[in-house]
Amino acid sequence: MNETIRIANCSGYYGDRLDAAREMIEGGPIDVLTGDYLAELTMGILYGQKQARGEAMGYVGTFLKQLEEIARSCAEKNIKIVVNAGGLNPKSMADEVQKILDAQGVKSKVAYIDGDDLTPCLGELGAGGEALANIDTGQAFSTADQTAVTANVYFGGWGIKEALDQGADIVICPRVTDAALVIGPAAWKFNWKRNDYDALAGALTAGHIIECGAQCCGGNYSFFQEVPSFRNVGYPVAEIERDGSFTISKHPGTGGLISTGTITAQLLYEISSPAYVNPDVIAHFDTLKIEQAGPDRVRVSGVRGSSPPPTHKVCINTVGPYQQSLDVLLTGLDIEKKAEVFLGAVFHNLGGREQFDRVDVQLLHTEHENPAANELASATLRILVTAKDPKKLGRLFSAKVTELGLANIPGNITAGAANRFDGGRTIVHWPALIDSRKVTERVHLGDTVTEVLPTQRLDLEPIHYQRLPEAIAPASGGETQTIHFGRLFGTRSGDKGGNANVGVWAKTDAAYGFLHSWLTVDEFKRLCPDMAAYPVERFEMPNMRSLNFYIKGILGGGAASNNRIDRQAKSLGEYLGAKLIEAPTSLVAKLS
Repeated sequence: MNETIRIANCSGYYGDRLDAAREMIEGGPIDVLTGDYLAELTMGILYGQKQARGEAMGYVGTFLKQLEEIARSCAEKNIKIVVNAGGLNPKSMADEVQKILDAQGVKSKVAYIDGDDLTPCLGELGAGGEALANIDTGQAFSTADQTAVTANVYFGGWGIKEALDQGADIVICPRVTDAALVIGPAAWKFNWKRNDYDALAGALTAGHIIECGAQCCGGNYSFFQEVPSFRNVGYPVAEIERDGSFTISKHPGTGGLISTGTITAQLLYEISSPAYVNPDVIAHFDTLKIEQAGPDRVRVSGVRGSSPPPTHKVCINTVGPYQQSLDVLLTGLDIEKKAEVFLGAVFHNLGGREQFDRVDVQLLHTEHENPAANELASATLRILVTAKDPKKLGRLFSAKVTELGLANIPGNITAGAANRFDGGRTIVHWPALIDSRKVTERVHLGDTVTEVLPTQRLDLEPIHYQRLPEAIAPASGGETQTIHFGRLFGTRSGDKGGNANVGVWAKTDAAYGFLHSWLTVDEFKRLCPDMAAYPVERFEMPNMRSLNFYIKGILGGGAASNNRIDRQAKSLGEYLGAKLIEAPTSLVAKLS
């Protein structure tokens, strides 16, 4: 066997570019094609699909369209396919995959994995002592007065390895961790043992980098001016070596950029601590080394790994209360007074604020002084109401607002197209942990069913790596000047259930010395005063000249139920980048 395995990614989310799968097969040599289609939000979407279209649904149908284009080529080139498109129903997905293969006369072997669905046994687990406490709030699920509609364990990569060991060509996964799609094939290729933690940590890191597809190839990159072209942005390939070191590349002739900057940005995406937890291993991101190995080639090495935690994460989605939102454009002078008058009239018509379980009001000041266009004279008043009684919402709520059309403030326009909640029930994310000793994966290949135990059930001797503190060169003194944060530092942000993160990195040691000493949690909150109400943790990664700020509770019950404009915090980093700061003149001068 060769000493590297080339694992490609063709999807970072449900709705990613359909042509990417075919392009990755045709664009250059690869050994494994992966696709990541799931997120906490997606599991709720798939639940809605099952409700609307039947119990046989609940998988990512777009993958089947991709497979129709690539099934024959993958079989001819001996390319394995590993995807989590099985979602809530991997068996049905596998059945549909088999139909496509049969229709095309392709003899590839299809395996699927299940055992992740805890929904039928939540009561039994609770009675057995599993609190399934919310990771963010600590509340036990049994006390939450919420009904779970989905509850899925995040599996690791060992079930995938088992399927490949048995000769599977296509592996349909349920709610595995995103990086498991890479860990499994790498462990299969090199026949890693369960406690080869450094090698596994390398594969976990590679998986985290390529899981979001084009995002590590220049997509969503803060320094987007460095990207030569955003046409046909490439998708990534991880060339993984036996010891877990790897090189990220993309196919020739594609747009985008792979640089130490784009890889650093993706490493900071949706993380909290530098100890990145997976059910198979903990990867210590503060130990790795990043090097530019050539044009559009970045090598990562030296990742240290530790034993996995004693628990597996569980993604529970619950049926939340009824919610309805309304956006109103307020135009001209006295915007805040107009908002006050309008809100007073709305809730008077509805019978008072107190009848709702929650009222969330945001006034988004987008109006300009001395505006040059009608649209630049408007601000947005966003109203979100929550109620357990659906009779208080829906058409009644809309009608009471409509009644004010000719009887209230001047210049108000109800922006119906912007309303995201229509009075129906919401889906609320409930992240929890379960004792790993109660987790078992099942691999199905033909008539054979194989149980795969997690590492935590094998009684291996624990191994824990601890990075020694590293001295940081102090920031130089001297004159300062005003500059936008994003001209000097890169940012990348994202969601973690009800929380969000903002990763920040510097390009030079001198710039990191300043960033490290200056950007404290207090300074972060001063720059972003709308973050001040939330607990914020700061983590340091000197090896990447990076800091990470983890903001707890800012996204409430997750992307499906909060009322923020950016419900997944994807733009939070660019918001920080727009802030004016005072930075050492010596650092600013190097930008010119």
